[in-house]
Amino acid sequence: MAIESLAAELVIEFLDAVWNNGDADAAATYVADRYTIHHDPGDPWEGRRLSLADFQARVRTYREPFPDQRFTVHEIFADDDKVMVAWLWTATHSGEPLTASGATVYYVDGGKLSGHWQVTSRTGAPTTQS
Repeated sequence: MAIESLAAELVIEFLDAVWNNGDADAAATYVADRYTIHHDPGDPWEGRRLSLADFQARVRTYREPFPDQRFTVHEIFADDDKVMVAWLWTATHSGEPLTASGATVYYVDGGKLSGHWQVTSRTGAPTTQS
């Protein structure tokens, strides 16, 4: 997949480093000091504005039950301040394979991610409460 946008490249690197590799500390490279979850039904953080530390805690909370989780990007569209990603999430939990799919619009401000708006199918994927 050819990446022709700095914003799209930022999102791809963020998904790989933070979510796929589980490096919550790396979020400091990609995430703004304040990150807003505008829309993400089923996510206990929906509607909240998170500090970087809150965002890192969110990553750790979600990765704990799914340490092998992976986001595979299937489509990506970008302009200067927004990136839309269509993705497939895979993981195992208690030995059972899980999948979910979705689309996320990431907002970019000052070269960092400042929030997202997401729709997803979490069928069969347990959610984690904060």
